[in-house]
Amino acid sequence: MHFNVPDSSMYAHKLSELIKVYRDVEVVVAPTMLAVQTLSLQVNYRQIKLAAQNFYHKDSGSYTGEVSANMLRGMVNYGIVGHFERRNIFMESDKEVRKKVEAAIRNHIKPIICVGETLQERMDNETKAVLHDQVYSSLVDVTKEDLKNIVIAYEPVWAIGTGEHASAEDVKRSVRIIRSLIRTLFGQEAASDVRILYGGSVNLSNADVYLNVDNVDGLLIGGASLDAYQFSGIVEKAHFMQLEETKRRIDERL
Repeated sequence: MHFNVPDSSMYAHKLSELIKVYRDVEVVVAPTMLAVQTLSLQVNYRQIKLAAQNFYHKDSGSYTGEVSANMLRGMVNYGIVGHFERRNIFMESDKEVRKKVEAAIRNHIKPIICVGETLQERMDNETKAVLHDQVYSSLVDVTKEDLKNIVIAYEPVWAIGTGEHASAEDVKRSVRIIRSLIRTLFGQEAASDVRILYGGSVNLSNADVYLNVDNVDGLLIGGASLDAYQFSGIVEKAHFMQLEETKRRIDERL
C-alpha cells in the first residue's frame, strides 16, 4: 500500500526512462488497485507489464468494495495470488487462493501464486509439508495447459522484512521441493517449464545471489522496488546475467 495515483504515474514514468526494452527479461510492476487503470494507459507493454496485487474470486455480484479479475481483464497481464500478507493478515485460506487462481485463468490473467513457510513452521521442520499443502491446493483444479500461464513465487515468510536472509541453499532446497510437487501432478516437462520466482528481502546487492540459484527463474521484489533506481538496477543485472548464460550455452555447443 504505497504511492497514490499521481505518485504511481511518476514512478512508472521514471522507470520507463531507466529500463530498456529487453527481450530476455520480463519486467512486471504491481501498483495499488487505484493506479492500475492509469498505468495501463501509460506504460509501454513491451517494456513493462502490469500485475494486480489482489482481486476477488467472483466475476461479479453483490460484493461491495471488491474488485474482480473480470474487471481487471485487459488492464493487467498478471495477478498476485496468496501473498503472505493476504494469507497472514487477511486470513486467506488455501481454498480462497485456489478460487482466485481459477478466476485469474478464467479471465486470461496469469496468476503469480505465492507460497512459503513461517518462521515457526521452519523451526518445526515443516517447510516441505507447508509447500506441499499450498502448492497442491492451489493447483488441484488446474490443467497441464493452464500451468503454462502460471508462475509460482517462493517467499519464505521468515525472510521478508525481518532482516533475515534465506541462503542460496535454503532457496535451492525449497524450489526443488516445489518442482518435485509439480512433477508429481503434471509430469517432468511441466516441472521443468513452470516459472518459479524467489521473493524475500531481495535488493540490488543480493539479487545476483538468488538469480544464480539453480531453477530460480526470476524475483518477486518487495521494498526494494519502491526505489526506481534500485529496481531498474536489479532488472539490468538480470539482463546481463541472462546474456552471460546465453553466451555460455553457445560456447558449450561450439
